[in-house]
Amino acid sequence: MKLSNIISGSQYNLTQFDSSKIEKLESRIELKTIKDKVIPYINCIVRNKLIKLTPEEIVRQLYLMVLIDDFHYPVSRMELEYVVSFGREKKRADIVIFDKQQTTAPYIIVELKSPKLKDGKEQLKSYCNGTGAPIGIWTNGESISFYHRKDPNYFEDIPTIPNANEKLSDILSERWFINDLVQKDKLVNERKSLKDLILEMEDEVLANAGVDVFEEVFKLIFTKLYDEMESGRKPDRHLEFRNYGDTETELKDKLQNLFDEAKGKWVGVFSEDSKLMLTPSHLSVCVSSLQDVKLFNSNLDVVDEAFEYLINKSSKGEKGQYFTPRYVIDMCVRMLNPKATETMIDTAAGSCGFPVHTIFYVWQKILESKGLKKSHLFTLEQKPQECTDYVQNKVFAIDFDERAVRVARTLNLIAGDGQTNVLHLNTLDYERWDENLKDENWQDTYYEGWKKLKKMRATKDSNRDFQFDVLMANPPFAGDIKESRILSKYELSKNAAGKLSTKVGRDILFIERNLDFLKPGGRMAIVLPQGRFNNASDKYIREYIAERCRILAVVGLHVNVFKPHTGTKTSVLFVQKWDDKLCPKVDDYNIFFATMQEPSKDNSGEKIFVRKKDFPNINENDITGLVSEVVDHYDVSADESDQYLLDSHGHLIVKHDLFNHDGLTRDGIAEAFAEFAKKEHLSFFVDAPLTK
Repeated sequence: MKLSNIISGSQYNLTQFDSSKIEKLESRIELKTIKDKVIPYINCIVRNKLIKLTPEEIVRQLYLMVLIDDFHYPVSRMELEYVVSFGREKKRADIVIFDKQQTTAPYIIVELKSPKLKDGKEQLKSYCNGTGAPIGIWTNGESISFYHRKDPNYFEDIPTIPNANEKLSDILSERWFINDLVQKDKLVNERKSLKDLILEMEDEVLANAGVDVFEEVFKLIFTKLYDEMESGRKPDRHLEFRNYGDTETELKDKLQNLFDEAKGKWVGVFSEDSKLMLTPSHLSVCVSSLQDVKLFNSNLDVVDEAFEYLINKSSKGEKGQYFTPRYVIDMCVRMLNPKATETMIDTAAGSCGFPVHTIFYVWQKILESKGLKKSHLFTLEQKPQECTDYVQNKVFAIDFDERAVRVARTLNLIAGDGQTNVLHLNTLDYERWDENLKDENWQDTYYEGWKKLKKMRATKDSNRDFQFDVLMANPPFAGDIKESRILSKYELSKNAAGKLSTKVGRDILFIERNLDFLKPGGRMAIVLPQGRFNNASDKYIREYIAERCRILAVVGLHVNVFKPHTGTKTSVLFVQKWDDKLCPKVDDYNIFFATMQEPSKDNSGEKIFVRKKDFPNINENDITGLVSEVVDHYDVSADESDQYLLDSHGHLIVKHDLFNHDGLTRDGIAEAFAEFAKKEHLSFFVDAPLTK
């Protein structure tokens, strides 16, 4: 009998365990027929008796094998279903390992009964506090967490547990280099996301710390990014964003110094006098949660997701602006095919998903032209000068939310080696842009980017028209603009009789404003509510677009794409402004239409991930850049086809049909559009040969 059959449908999993342990446990299964039902049993290696093999028991028996075979703990130091007393109430801990010297004192407690981390951690904390055990482990067979109980209130993450011949201090004092972080990355080993860790920190300390959660987590991520970059460029440097057994005060002093260095490298994100506001004890817990996470990889998707969560939580949802899922962004970038010689802007940038992913796309093209390969830590390494020049001179972003701009600046400062053109401006109210020059703080932060943006103006003294090659944006849907001063500047504010409306949807004005940013022949991708394509009352908008542009494509997104924030049905509109050379105006032309079939998220907004069985004909050995050892080590189960498919960083892949994910999935909408664009001889694909 296969373990995967027994565990199927439960909240437990087997992906934490290697195939040899799974096969070994399967070989020991004994089947009994009870009331015409075949029931699997196992002879427990600790209790030495037959035990019914439930999903929870499977995970327990496999983890016992890990403790015995990998960490070398003897069975004599273990007890299962250990009784923990809470006054009159008694509960049973799943696995207890006793102290080597004090043989009746619990040393490590393992919790399996609660398949969800939040429930499991609360149960584990109560067991550790009730017994005094200094180490706790929670696992559901997929994710795993290791904790050091510092006192009843604070449980700090630790990278692993000591083996039978080590002390806890041996684990905590070990010096780490960047290569250690690559090999022991918590996001891969413990199968978590940075968002999960932030949620855990919120539950543990941040919610009651009396601080602005966004600001303090932002400071920590900002500091850790700097630490990783410094070690990435000096591989023999010890990582400093770690607790090597420092006192809590020593750790805070060390982190503040590191934060100050980061502010000096990436200016204009935090003020010069900004400090870490968490108490030393709270900071210690947060550092322990983050220190084993590798933020840098060949793109910035790990930190991108965390920032998206933080900004959505703090402000974005209130303004009706929800961050575009990164797989939608990547589809848009592939379809507009930006080049290193072209300028690009996002006028409602949020955390800068469109610009950042455009940067990575163009960087890849630059590397390919030089015959270079993109490494696993590409974003923190020194890059060819053309890569930095592109970010510093060709990529721009604007947003009216100050927090989003600071996040966006961080990601772009990293990509641009200390320079960025991300500006805090109200895109729609362009008449008042020059007033920012009276604000000394604004000038200190944004003036260099502002000087470059001014050079992109079509007319010297006007902030209305610009000369950008590419624009991508997901403008806010919610809310109307009612100020007549602003409305009077827009054609789309007027009805068929030419009379000014009293209020106009924000996204409608963004359509016109974005077209003003594009030069003739420039192209745009914009996310819009589906009604703009269907409603009879919005016909004038469609006519306005068709008069100024060639409509290239309309891609309908699944209704779940923006959940849990909103269930609004959306589509992406792709257009190119008419131009005598790049896009000659014609009355009759073909338009590419496509609809996303894979939902990518479930109805509650949780991402759906690709499993190997979804693509049975994919041969991983033929995939360039796939780190097969990551897949082999961390993604094994008894039924191989049910395993998750992982990318080259060991991360899960969202299940969608928008494009082919690095050769791991099938061609999608973006590839189909590329073929359409080549056949239609669209200017931005004209140099690309037909491949099919």
